[in-house]
Amino acid sequence: MSGLSRTVSVDRDRLVAYADASGDQNPIHRDAEVARSVGLPDVIAHGMWTMGAALELVTDYVGGDPGRVLSCQTRFTGMVVVPEGRSVEVLVEGEVTKTDEQAGTETLQLTATCAGEKVLGRCQAVVRRAGTDA
Repeated sequence: MSGLSRTVSVDRDRLVAYADASGDQNPIHRDAEVARSVGLPDVIAHGMWTMGAALELVTDYVGGDPGRVLSCQTRFTGMVVVPEGRSVEVLVEGEVTKTDEQAGTETLQLTATCAGEKVLGRCQAVVRRAGTDA
């Protein structure tokens, strides 16, 4: 995909901070033993953290104004595995695929990958274009 691109790093400390901020204390996001006991390879990032990481690209695109993000949707298609003592990177890429002049909006298609594997599918956001009123 061409156009916009951003890499977001995540480590266990960031997962703990996200769990505390979001209230999602599921141990698969903090405890490798629990994660493995349910068939996961290791601790995994929260799906909503991953979606939020993708939306950082969109927010940057609209000049840092999250109020211009009108909608977003995605499917969680893979996991961001975060081994102890390591930071992993999520690559988010996007492009504008539709412009609606009358509505003053743009639709962005996004992809998010980690370690070469797609972690978000059918990911898109609709934003209000600069210079248009809500």
